[in-house]
Amino acid sequence: MKRTRASVCARKVRHASEAAALAVARDAAVPLRPYRCDRCGAYHLTSRTKGKRVPRSGAS
Repeated sequence: MKRTRASVCARKVRHASEAAALAVARDAAVPLRPYRCDRCGAYHLTSRTKGKRVPRSGAS
């Protein structure tokens, strides 16, 4: 697994928990998924989903 570049981490929004990141991802116009950053330890969102499980929208 590749390490997150410091410049990428610095310009992304940090979310304190995966649940908080998922809440933002649900309201986004494009499919997003959260990941834990290996630089700062917080959660960021990415639109890269190739080979990854994408949370279903509207699931309750």
